[in-house]
Amino acid sequence: MQDFGFENMNFEWTHAWVLVFILLAPLAFFLLPPMRQRSKAIIYPAFTRLTQVSKITPSKKAWVTKKNALQWILIYITYILIVIASAGPKFVGKPEKKIKTARSFLITADLSFSMNTKDWQLDGKKLTRWHAVQEIMSEFIDGRKSDRIGLILFASHPYLQAPLTNDLSSVQWLLQDAEVGMAGQMTNIGDAIAYGMRVFKNDTIKQKVMLLLTDGVDSGIGTNPLDASTVAKEDSIKIYALGIGDPEGKDKIDEKTLTYISESTGGQYFRAMDSKELKEAYQTLDKLEPIKYESSEIKPEVLLYFYPLGLALIISFILILYLAILSRIKVSKNE
Repeated sequence: MQDFGFENMNFEWTHAWVLVFILLAPLAFFLLPPMRQRSKAIIYPAFTRLTQVSKITPSKKAWVTKKNALQWILIYITYILIVIASAGPKFVGKPEKKIKTARSFLITADLSFSMNTKDWQLDGKKLTRWHAVQEIMSEFIDGRKSDRIGLILFASHPYLQAPLTNDLSSVQWLLQDAEVGMAGQMTNIGDAIAYGMRVFKNDTIKQKVMLLLTDGVDSGIGTNPLDASTVAKEDSIKIYALGIGDPEGKDKIDEKTLTYISESTGGQYFRAMDSKELKEAYQTLDKLEPIKYESSEIKPEVLLYFYPLGLALIISFILILYLAILSRIKVSKNE
């Protein structure tokens, strides 16, 4: 039996009207006439003469086979249990919601050397920007149950680390397997967006979302980020940009460009200077792109009929055993 949590379920009857039969047995016992049974008798030759002399009018007789109280109680309890089982007792829960694959969600993450800067703290530990992103993004991916997730890593060149898939655990594993420097040294944001559009090209799901995560400024080599975002808008790709680090520091981020990229495609720009702000950005993103469910009429049910039916079977064995013992006692007395 599955563990649905009975505290969240309601008790119901499949055929509640069957319970009316519980009252029919006692009504039949008290209202219907007893069954008459004929038996052979010895006819006395002078019977008619005796009735005339005695002036007594003979009448027809009948008797009802008597059973002791315990026998009647066991029979009636068994009957009630069978009726209850026939009525179909059960626990019924609320209709289950089925998660619907609503969108393709492509994470495009910067792996340039600046992501190796050790200036973030997470749970009291000092980490590099990339290791902090790995930890927090892993939790974010785990919550995207209605999305097909893909992972692109970029620096000097972009490459596909994980294709779009519903297997979120595999995406998490591939994310943890990535290290800074795998894609080069520079930050080519425009090329990363263009590569993401090629990944989306053959995807059949209409809603396409890209999360662009970077801590640097586009190198200016390759595709222009603004031109790439314009094409992404035409392809109905929504881009959320996430800037990692301090916009005024040594490795500053180009907030103006990231804001344009996100807002021009219908997305939103987030800045994360520490792990707390990064978590808040992911939480906001979860609200903006929530999990979607398909309505379902299927309700979880736990059938209970076999409990009264099993008890009725046990009582029936007890009754048979009881009658067998009584029969044996009567035979012993007659002998």
